[in-house]
Order: sequence, then C-alpha cells, then structure tokens
Amino acid sequence: MEYISRRADSVIRQILQRGKSVLLLGPRQTGKTTLVMEQICPDISYSLAKVATRQRYEKDPALLERELEEQLRRFPKPPIVFIDEVQKIPAIMDIAQHLIDSHLAQFILTGSSARKLKQAQATNWLPGRVVVVTMTPLLYDEIPDPKPSLEELLLYGTLPGILVVPDKASRERDLYSYVMTYLEEEVRIEALVRRVGYFSRFLEIAAGEFAQPLNFTRLSQDIGVADTTIANYYQILEDCLITHRIDPITQTHTKRRLIRSPKYLFFDLGIRRACANEGIRLSQRTMASLFEHYVGNELINQGQLISPQIKIRYWRDAMGPEIDYIIDIAHRYIPVEVKWTDKPNSSDVKNIHKFMHEYPTADRAYVICRTPQRYSISKNVTALPWQDVKEVFLDTQQQ
Repeated sequence: MEYISRRADSVIRQILQRGKSVLLLGPRQTGKTTLVMEQICPDISYSLAKVATRQRYEKDPALLERELEEQLRRFPKPPIVFIDEVQKIPAIMDIAQHLIDSHLAQFILTGSSARKLKQAQATNWLPGRVVVVTMTPLLYDEIPDPKPSLEELLLYGTLPGILVVPDKASRERDLYSYVMTYLEEEVRIEALVRRVGYFSRFLEIAAGEFAQPLNFTRLSQDIGVADTTIANYYQILEDCLITHRIDPITQTHTKRRLIRSPKYLFFDLGIRRACANEGIRLSQRTMASLFEHYVGNELINQGQLISPQIKIRYWRDAMGPEIDYIIDIAHRYIPVEVKWTDKPNSSDVKNIHKFMHEYPTADRAYVICRTPQRYSISKNVTALPWQDVKEVFLDTQQQ
C-alpha cells in the first residue's frame, strides 16, 4: 500500500519518547502495519497475520519470549519491538509486560479486533505500560491532493487502500471484496453465527439504517431473531471496530423525555454502502444522511487523536427536537448540527438554541454544512465548511 502521511505517526512517536509502549487498534486496511513499518521503523518485528509465524508461537508463546530475550542482548538500549495482529495470540501481552518491566524493550502492538482480546481469559491490557491509539480511515486533512469530491467521499469512503485506486470500478470491487472476505467471514466467526443468513440480513439492514437511534425490537421482528441477538450483533461490530457507538445525553433538568437508545456509525462510508448493497445511484435525501454520517466519523476520529476525554454523543427529545452530535468534554457540551445546505440560517439552529438554553455549559455551537466560508449564524453559533471540521476542536483547545 502506498504510504499516506498520518497524524497517528506523531502521536505514536510522542508516546515512545515518553518511554511508554503502544497498543494500536484499528480495522483492517486502515494502514496500521504500513505506518509502523515505513515511518516508525521498528528494530524487531513479527507479523501474526502470517500463518507460519502464528503457528510457530500459538502452542508455545514462551518460545517467542526466549527468542526475543536472545535478540535483545544485541541492543545497547531498549529497542522497539513490533508485533502485528497481537489479538491472534493474547498471551503475548504477558511477554510484553515482562520485557517492558525489565526495561529491555518498548513495544508497538497492533490489533484489528478488540473482541478477541476481550474474550481471551484474563487478557493482560498492560495498564500503565501502554497507551492505546486508534487508527482510523483517513481524516480529510490526511487525504493527498488532489482531494476527492464530497460525493466520492460519501460513496467510496476514506480507507487508504481504496483512495489510491485510480478507477471507480476497481474501488467498487475492492469494497465488496472487503465485505466478503472480512465482514462476511471473520465477523461471522467472531459471532459464532450458525445461521449466517440472519447475520447477513442484519448487516445489510444495519448498514442501511445508520445514524438513527436503534429499536432492537423492530429490528428483531424484521430479521426474525431475538432482540438480544440483535444487541449481540451490534456488540460484535463495535468490538471488531466496524462501528462506532454513539450514546445519547440523557440528563435533563426539565420534563423532556429524552431518547436513550444508542445509534451507530459504520467506520467507513464505502464499507457501509457495500454492506447495504446500495449501488452508487443514491437520492439526495440519502446523500444528505450520508453527509451527517461522514461528519460524525470525522468528529469521532479527530477527537480520538486529540484526547481520550473527548466523547461524541447526541441529543434527542422524543417530541422531536434533536442535535446530531454533542462534543462532550467532561460534561462541557458543544452542539454540532449537520446540514446539507450551503446557506444555513437562523431557522436551522432553533434546536441548538433550545439545547444551549437547557445546558448552560454549552457556550458555543456549530453547523457543519457545504458553505465555502465560515460565518456567524447567530450569537455563539457558527457555520463551518465541512472541510474544516477540525476547527471545532481548535476552538476548544484555545479556550
């Protein structure tokens, strides 16, 4: 894969400079291995994605420890050891702890499934020793020039391996291949799904009903499985880093009846469309919904790089008023609405003013839209071009 400059590069370097190790999590094909191998250049590396390597250490993880101890003797200071797809042998986390605590090495451990690490009994998450970094599809600023159009981003997503493909027909084949080889196979295995038809149907419906508060009962009726099974399917997608869960704000000082169901965003819009099997001829209404989805992913991905303290939530009154996204920084709220228009006006921010009146910590808000220039809509409410989502966080850091 062609290397594309990533902000995670500098984040990882800062962590290593502080003497810590790194657990780099992210879905397949987001560029984790490429970044580590080509930019960090580890001293020692192992890829558990390779069958021969994995089989060598699966039955006897201690063999890896003995081999590493021998190799480490050659280095005058603790080297950087890279182990790719560590979730395939979770016991390696214990080996990493021993070598870190002995000041013999620093580690970069990557994984494409938090679920396998969670399911392994007594997985050692190396508390205090590693910093978790999430690798996402490309942020807008990371996409090389010439940048794709908004329509292309909404249809094909921002996976590095897809963006570098020159023709759209090949991108389409690659997206569907991703779904077939990864989601349709590995995720099924993760789920221990016996009736694969139900899971396939769930995946298609979930991809088509993105960014909406979930109704597990209705979904269970549509698919023909228990609502607890639907909840488990969503947990699988979340643990496999395929979806982001967005929880609602439920605290209120008034008599509002707030929606309490989570909503989910697929990590990449191209993968979402392939899962939904929608094709590329989508209505303007669907494109507007995808625009909201895209902005949500950008907010989540930008926030993860800045601080683990930043959470992305939403707010919805059962009677109608809602805010697409709320940036939650220790219960200080920044409402963000997403509008398909290029000229949002005062009528587009009525719900924002209702929210800001009810939550005094919300002292500014944004409307992300297709305007070419930033401008003020009303007091403390700013219209921002969709290319400049990062400015929401720049303003936050300046306070």
